[in-house]
Amino acid sequence: MRPLFSLSLLLLISTAVAGQDLAQFDSDRSAMRDEILAEADMLQRELNHLKKVVRFVRPSIVHIETTTAGNGFSASSEVDEAGAGIIFKHNDSYFVMTNRHVINQAPLERIQIYLEDGRLIKAKRVLTDRDTDVAVVEVVAERLIPAEVGDSSMVEVGEKVFAVGSPFGLSQTVTYGIISAVGRRNLQLGRQGLKLQNFFQTDAAINPGNSGGPLINLRGEVIGLNTAIASNSGGNDGIGFAIPIHAALGVAEQLIEKGQVARAFFGVRMDADFDAAAAAKIGLFRARGAKVSGVTAGSPAEAAKIQVGDIITKFYGQEVEDDLQLINIVSLCPLDEDIRVEIYRDGKFIEKSVRLAARNRFEN
Repeated sequence: MRPLFSLSLLLLISTAVAGQDLAQFDSDRSAMRDEILAEADMLQRELNHLKKVVRFVRPSIVHIETTTAGNGFSASSEVDEAGAGIIFKHNDSYFVMTNRHVINQAPLERIQIYLEDGRLIKAKRVLTDRDTDVAVVEVVAERLIPAEVGDSSMVEVGEKVFAVGSPFGLSQTVTYGIISAVGRRNLQLGRQGLKLQNFFQTDAAINPGNSGGPLINLRGEVIGLNTAIASNSGGNDGIGFAIPIHAALGVAEQLIEKGQVARAFFGVRMDADFDAAAAAKIGLFRARGAKVSGVTAGSPAEAAKIQVGDIITKFYGQEVEDDLQLINIVSLCPLDEDIRVEIYRDGKFIEKSVRLAARNRFEN
């Protein structure tokens, strides 16, 4: 009887242990389920925010088509170019900002602008700037909703963004990604290229037809004008470029008010021999910035007390890598705004403020 008793006891113990393991397993599963639900609720709140941002911005974005044949409104007209645009208000008038290559020098009667609610509105006048690929179209319609504009000088790498546009004619398409880089320049873009370049780079999907649409931050604010892609296939390879919105708006407002763009002027000459060895000698850990070798008399730089030997390390919120980048940044800055400038002088970083002037005031 003793062996049978021992076997029965062993079975009871095994059953109890198995029961405990099963209870622990069920408890662990229940705890994991609770964690999943809690995290799902948190993620859902984030997703709800993203959906609200999209609903908020869409009424301020238009679909644009230009045609090469017909009157621009017949079904047989051939679409020559398609893109997107951003509604903004200047004084008491409404305008659509887009890329020059979207308008493609089309006459007014061949420019079709569709609002998010499906209405077709007419272009009243068109103004363009070749050097930046910015175009402005004055429009007249009821219930136009201008976009909210963010501070593009504060944009940083890693920031989450939306791109909205009309890739392949599919209007109001939304894609999502991050800012991959800032201050991109020296890019071979299109047949004519762009003279002035200082782009945001993003991995939000941008395809042909996204041109002229907005790059938007999580606050529902436009921070860039989608302009170009780098691609081996002609489609999205995860490398898109947008003009910072303050630069684009500065160009747009000058076009509206003056019919042309006056480039900004700072008033410094730069040392082309500034390199890593020279940077290390004065205490900079790497060769970055533009070294001032001269200051123009009566210029904004002189007014801001910029001195020979200063290293300009940031301009308008952007890191300055070299003198060529500084030239591009300055050329795209607004004229009637206080610009923050960071310089390195005597082993210290100093911040100054400058209001730029029109370049033609200082050119012979």
